[in-house]
Amino acid sequence: MADDHQKPRRGAGARRPTRRQRIEDSGIDPADIAAYFKERVYATFTGLAIVLVAATSEHPEADHAFFALILGVIGITAAGFVSEIISHLSVHQEFPDRAGFVLALRIAGGAMGTVLVPGVILVLAWIDVFPLDGALIACVVVFIMTLAVIGWFAVRRSRLPWWQQLLALVILLALGLLVIGLQTIAHSV
Repeated sequence: MADDHQKPRRGAGARRPTRRQRIEDSGIDPADIAAYFKERVYATFTGLAIVLVAATSEHPEADHAFFALILGVIGITAAGFVSEIISHLSVHQEFPDRAGFVLALRIAGGAMGTVLVPGVILVLAWIDVFPLDGALIACVVVFIMTLAVIGWFAVRRSRLPWWQQLLALVILLALGLLVIGLQTIAHSV
């Protein structure tokens, strides 16, 4: 009789571990993964709203759009980092340890990654490689695709049947469009 504590053999009859099992086996806390995606979504929505406002302004300038994007995403990322520290302090009644600070910084760094491609596109427009209007449209496409990929990862990881996953993705898309609309209105008033 096989020992229950033995690892299953990797062979023709062995079952492949699920994504959830791989995450649990990796030692990564699912809450940390959720925090990473949450911060990425915040930064992406913020960047998208900033680019949409720049695109709809009367006389957009590439340098202004670039600095508005970078500073806006730095601001939302810093707010997320401070929020993480404050919530840890309020729940645990102490500051996070070194590993907790490093984790919060890594999550914030991941959120900053959302401006890498749009930032490069705007720099290229700034140095007249691309026209600014086309660069702003490209940035909007990059941000929307980022949100779509994040939404797809979230839905794909769910245990819902395929048709409910599709419905969830459509609902997330509709909510995302609502958020984009509200942020654009708020930034253009």
